[in-house]
Amino acid sequence: MSGEGPDPPATDRESPVGAPVIRGDPSVTGQRPEEAVEFDPDDPKSLATAADVVGQFAAETAGQTDTVYMLRGAAACAALVRGEGSYKAAAERAGGGATVAFIRKWSRVHDLPRSIRKHVAMGHIAPTAAKHIARVSGEARLQLAWAVLDAGMTVRQVRSVASDINDGVSVADALDREGITLGELTVTLPPGTYEELRRRAALEDIEPDAIVADTLDRRFDSGR
Repeated sequence: MSGEGPDPPATDRESPVGAPVIRGDPSVTGQRPEEAVEFDPDDPKSLATAADVVGQFAAETAGQTDTVYMLRGAAACAALVRGEGSYKAAAERAGGGATVAFIRKWSRVHDLPRSIRKHVAMGHIAPTAAKHIARVSGEARLQLAWAVLDAGMTVRQVRSVASDINDGVSVADALDREGITLGELTVTLPPGTYEELRRRAALEDIEPDAIVADTLDRRFDSGR
């Protein structure tokens, strides 16, 4: 329908809970699809497996730097919550060190949009940082995630910024408190493209980033 704008980017998970969308992508994890465990919250047998995985995930410290291990644990947490109906029931089913807070945090990671989960799986965003990104909602999730990539934010910084955002501070202001500018990144261009960008910016008396932004906006609009 005319007058309608493009759909906004996804800020939450769009694929089914427990489905190994990222974990089963060999180009991302190196793991074959058949190796990726799927947790079906509507299947009692699969739900029992999820409960076992959550219990082990909460109790073990081994593999804490393994992103696939983390995403599998997060998927199990989310599926268990969906199947049991609440965080409390999921924690009781899993037992051990699987507290309500633990399951809530990792379920939120599983609910992050694919664009963010992919960077977690590839090791670009630490799973511990992803837990704090998942604490915020809407477009703030994307903006904080991309700032992590572009500014090399520490987990402490991500935690602090997420807390500020949830306290009502804008993403830009929360990042600014950490000395980070929202939307700032470094790009490498072919020499010819770089020369032409600079030449046109000088002749049009505008900054190069204005040309880049306008060009990207038109490209993205044409692809929608």
